[in-house]
Amino acid sequence: MRAARLIKMVLLLQNRAAMTAAELAAELEVSERTVTRDALALSEAGVPVFSERGRAGGYRLVGGYRTRLTGLARDEAEALFLSGLPGALRDMGLADAASAARLKVTAALLPSLADAPRSAARRFHLDAPGWYREPVTPEPLPAVAEAVWGDRRLSARYRRRDGEEVGRELEPYGLVLKAGVWYLCARADGSYRTYRVDRFTAVEDGGEPFERDPGFDLAAFWTERAAEFARSLLRAEVELLLTAAGAGRLPSVTDREAAREALAAAVPEDDGRVRAVLRVESEEVAFGQLFALGPEAEVVAPASLRERFAEAARAAAARYR
Repeated sequence: MRAARLIKMVLLLQNRAAMTAAELAAELEVSERTVTRDALALSEAGVPVFSERGRAGGYRLVGGYRTRLTGLARDEAEALFLSGLPGALRDMGLADAASAARLKVTAALLPSLADAPRSAARRFHLDAPGWYREPVTPEPLPAVAEAVWGDRRLSARYRRRDGEEVGRELEPYGLVLKAGVWYLCARADGSYRTYRVDRFTAVEDGGEPFERDPGFDLAAFWTERAAEFARSLLRAEVELLLTAAGAGRLPSVTDREAAREALAAAVPEDDGRVRAVLRVESEEVAFGQLFALGPEAEVVAPASLRERFAEAARAAAARYR
């Protein structure tokens, strides 16, 4: 642990002209007294760490010293490819590995490129969770992520959508972060399935490795399953009359693919509107979605949903009379 900290201290000083004891303590997550001891240990080991006293003082490396300790460990190299996802790295317990990897890469850059990592960080940032939702890190996530990285089997207890809890023996292939929710793509009983990580009530690393299928493509698998899931939710149909404005806004308030299919098959009416049949999850969901279109959409069928819109319109008219 201390050896890794000493290396990190050298890399920090190599990447910056000078750092105060307080700055080093914050980066290394230790006390300033520990920083002083570590600097002395480095000096005794032949690393030219120079200490300057006073308000503008601090620590620096003498004579343009550069270490060759820039080789990446395996976990650091893997984490480096996720370094644009700081929140995800933190959730999976890989923040330290990514930090060490970035320092080593920065240390290996030419002086003229030393500001490249900071330049990129100032210009690009990924915020995965959706609006109006406080992201919550599932408690089992670090253990699940560790099993994914190590290709090790997991024994898990999983709470299904109906509330029933079941046991599963899993070969964890990959993790997906979708709109702030973590999903595990795993093989169970010979088939690939998707599990919400926040529904795992218990996970245990079996310690036994599994042989990963080299033909498995995580991105392609997720795209296919996500599309299947979205289609499976659309169990009802609504017949609509849409103005040009309503047709233009339909994909923004309902499932985009369902809206595209409905508009592609829409039939023009004499009054300038189009008649379309839209697949929806339920009448309840359709009411909330289509209400946003106001008078630009008219529900024709089913009759129960049409009457609900009529009641809402009467109530709104009475409220604003």
